Amino acid sequence: MKKTMNIQPFPMESEPCCCSAAAHTPDSYERPGYALCSFVENFESTAVGMIPHVKTYLERSDHIGTILTRADIGRSRYKISAGLYCVGKPDSQSPVLVTANYKLTFDMLRKELQEISAWILVLDTRGINVWCAAGKGTFSSEEVCRQVKSSGIATLVSHRELILPQLSATGVSAIKVKKDCGFKVIWGPVYTKDIRRFLDAGMTAEPLMRQVTFSLAERLVLIPVEIVLLRKYLGWLVPAIFILSGISPNIFSISMAWSKGLIALVALLAGILAGAVMTPALLPWIPGLAFSVKGTLTGLFFGIWVMAESWRNVGGVGALALLVFTTAISSYLAMNFTGSTPFTSPSGVEKEMRKAMPFQAGVVIFALILWIISGFVR
Repeated sequence: MKKTMNIQPFPMESEPCCCSAAAHTPDSYERPGYALCSFVENFESTAVGMIPHVKTYLERSDHIGTILTRADIGRSRYKISAGLYCVGKPDSQSPVLVTANYKLTFDMLRKELQEISAWILVLDTRGINVWCAAGKGTFSSEEVCRQVKSSGIATLVSHRELILPQLSATGVSAIKVKKDCGFKVIWGPVYTKDIRRFLDAGMTAEPLMRQVTFSLAERLVLIPVEIVLLRKYLGWLVPAIFILSGISPNIFSISMAWSKGLIALVALLAGILAGAVMTPALLPWIPGLAFSVKGTLTGLFFGIWVMAESWRNVGGVGALALLVFTTAISSYLAMNFTGSTPFTSPSGVEKEMRKAMPFQAGVVIFALILWIISGFVR
């Protein structure tokens, strides 16, 4: 099942950021005199100097970089130098495509440009993708104009048109760009896979090209990075669980810490599975609008299973603690996906988090109190 939302091709209120990557650092490899980047074939001699000519296919190193980035390994450094690039045999009539310097975004664009001649103007978005950079203010009118002027693209083309990704409309004013650097902004499609049809149609977007989807594949691809990001919490949460599990009438029991700790760890993993995996996977079918509510419902399902399996070992109070704990963890983790969807707005996200997070924290504290009490009663 797909959920879609029409995005109008003009500046809107900023959207929340989904994502913000380990191969290249800015201004280190793309220019003449430095080692050639794997995605650069050669350099074109132009009136404004040597311009990197990039490949329109992805190689093994690109795919490895994508995998590592999806796992949040070197993600903040996965960027290329801002400036002007080209594909095919561009001339004064060739289109100018504007994109971000997040390499994953750059790769997605260049692989769709086979047998197309175009100039690619890369903005310095601090290694952040288009939608997020527009929301953060790094994919901006000022940055577009700065790169237009510094790249000398006005000397290379006779037209005065820039094709910008539609999702950058949250941060770019077409009127300001036209006034400050003389180029007209044309809003391209949402997805790079449609860029060829967009160009073939005389830079006219079909209605479907204006829609943002959040399909199953698009949801699942976000899960690995969310799982990896949990490591900063697990480093202290797991030891805390085992310590609290050992509190007993004898002050502290190592055997209880181990036996109850393992059961509590299962509840934690169930909460992670419910909130970070099953909630995004089943998103359209889970009742409710708020992500915290969806995560709560998924967490309840897994929590009931944990409670039923653990009742005999930890008693009623302990089983209830595990149910509450699993549900709270799932509800909290589910909210991590609010900024990755076309369903939400910044104000909506902030409102939900202000309401949900204090409640979730209180529920976790309540669960921990019950868990400690379970060490004294059965």
